Amino acid sequence: MSFPLLTATAALPAIGAVATAAVPAARRTAAKWLALAFSLGTLVLAGIALARFEPGGDRFQLTESHAWIADFGVRYELGVDGIGLALMALTALLIPFVILAGWHDADPLETNSSRWRPTQGFFALILMVEAMVILSFEATDVFLFYILFEAMLIPMYFLIGGFGDRAHSGSDENAAAQRSYAAVKFLLYNLVGGLIMLAAVIGLYVVAGSFSLSEIAEARANGSLSMATSTERWLFLGFFFAFAVKAPLWPLHTWLPNAMGEATSPVAVLITAVVDKVGTFAMLRFCLQLFPEASKWATPVILVLALISIVYGALLAVGQRDIKRLIAYASISHFGFIILGIFAMTSQGQSGATLYMVNHGISTAALMLVAGFLITRRGSRLISDYGGVQKVAPVLAGTFLIGGLATLSLPGLAPFVSEFLVLVGAFAAYPAVGIIATTGIVLAAIYVLVLYQRTMTGPVKAEVQGMADLKVRELVVVVPLIALLLFLGVYPKPLTEIVNPAVQHTMSDVQKKDPQPEVEAAK
Repeated sequence: MSFPLLTATAALPAIGAVATAAVPAARRTAAKWLALAFSLGTLVLAGIALARFEPGGDRFQLTESHAWIADFGVRYELGVDGIGLALMALTALLIPFVILAGWHDADPLETNSSRWRPTQGFFALILMVEAMVILSFEATDVFLFYILFEAMLIPMYFLIGGFGDRAHSGSDENAAAQRSYAAVKFLLYNLVGGLIMLAAVIGLYVVAGSFSLSEIAEARANGSLSMATSTERWLFLGFFFAFAVKAPLWPLHTWLPNAMGEATSPVAVLITAVVDKVGTFAMLRFCLQLFPEASKWATPVILVLALISIVYGALLAVGQRDIKRLIAYASISHFGFIILGIFAMTSQGQSGATLYMVNHGISTAALMLVAGFLITRRGSRLISDYGGVQKVAPVLAGTFLIGGLATLSLPGLAPFVSEFLVLVGAFAAYPAVGIIATTGIVLAAIYVLVLYQRTMTGPVKAEVQGMADLKVRELVVVVPLIALLLFLGVYPKPLTEIVNPAVQHTMSDVQKKDPQPEVEAAK
């Protein structure tokens, strides 16, 4: 039997989580290095998977299939297409930077040495989230995916509620209450979505007699599986609701600003750059593939919700006074673009949506992590508490600017390619939708440039006068992310070659073709 590469890629961080948690309490530094080593090992395995993947080959590659719960038709089935592989690689890439950026986030509180923040638990939980997210991108059994979709909520709940941001304007008791509220809200929203999805998963099994994507696709192809229109629509809604909560799509988005605002900056990156991508990925993998007719039926409403997310999220970002909540609302706007690209149902839109998932992960990680370094130095998340930072910490200000420019999709940086393709795909199929979506670009320029102006330019405030510039560890975190933004902005071909064949398969699932441009006859 060939080496189970996909299993190994997910199993390694899970083993690392157990090993890190088992490190003696007094050896915090050893636990950090161990977690970092396992995350780097996972990145190596993801790189091997990228090297072994053949873009022009079978739809799902590196496949594994084993009996699991035979009485209920549940199998341990794994496989990756170009979309799943790109997001798996993104996850493996970001986790080492998340660990490095959070190197001191779980150390004992300086204000009271008798209080202990369990360092080992913090890094073990991050690795456990990585394992579950990677496996969810690999799962081709619907029930296996559902288990992972729900299970990843548990470590995330403890990361948000147990390791909150220290830069809180209120008392310790108020900060703890806010963290608890954010963690519970995150858990409840996603649990409700998951329970509705569970009902749909059971309904799918009743109708199809299988949880396997390959078996369901084969049954559709040979005509042995047919769903009543109403049944398919109800099942689609059950899946889509859960994914829209995770994504997050308006009006199911309200948990995200609380969670990102109260979590540490590395955990905020974990939420929006890694975990939330499971929702948009699942729309492509499960909604469109399992319920093609229902997906087309729901498209008009979903496009309206995506447009509201784009404009509403951007408008709220413009009015924010909290740096981290501004980035959270900006992410809601960006997820609106991703969902718009998916349900425009054009090859440009879906390729752009997939690239957007990857590039948003990199750009948001860069911006949020630099913002975290800034907030740690000043001890405040309020924009009004900053001013003139570029004069005392020019490298910090410069990297913050590049992260912000990537967020507003400046040409030459990776997110521009994604946003351009999404808008091209939307214009081709729904011109009015594309026109409205472009307002998100204008609003993004406003909230990013105003944020930079208010924090980095102007007179140097007394509280930031002695602010230190980025240290070596922080540069190791930020510089590779910026380099990737530049590389993929100038040369996205390595990513598009992997993604485009998978997009064509998805277009075939929903039996859609790109609209042909209208050309006036020559006079």
